[in-house]
Amino acid sequence: MKKLENFSNCLGVLKNADFNFASNDEIYRMGILVKFNLTFELAWKALQAIMRLHGIQEAETGSPREILQLGFQKGFIEDSAVWLAMLKRRNLSVHLYDEKEINEMLLLIRDSFIHAFVELEELLQRKAAVAEEDEK
Repeated sequence: MKKLENFSNCLGVLKNADFNFASNDEIYRMGILVKFNLTFELAWKALQAIMRLHGIQEAETGSPREILQLGFQKGFIEDSAVWLAMLKRRNLSVHLYDEKEINEMLLLIRDSFIHAFVELEELLQRKAAVAEEDEK
């Protein structure tokens, strides 16, 4: 599935980000923030696509918040608080100008958000395989 593949590819780049290097390079820091935003966008869209594959009608349309909440309700997301925090931070990240806030965001990405992305990726891959097997 293309949406899941795009999410996985983008996450692969984010996971390999050098957060130590980012502490000394403003352009690199901004690159991590942009990659986080893109990874988040691809994550909720992949979630939506996999839930639709599983026949979850409510996933046909919805905002990122609605899709994330539905994913939690249907057992596709384990920690809704992290994902809602991620959504909030993603929305605020385009308005980050203060170095302290940027550094805080980078720490959240490194220490919390990447882990949530990885968990979602693994779950979506399993769910995609189940849906593919059911089609056979």
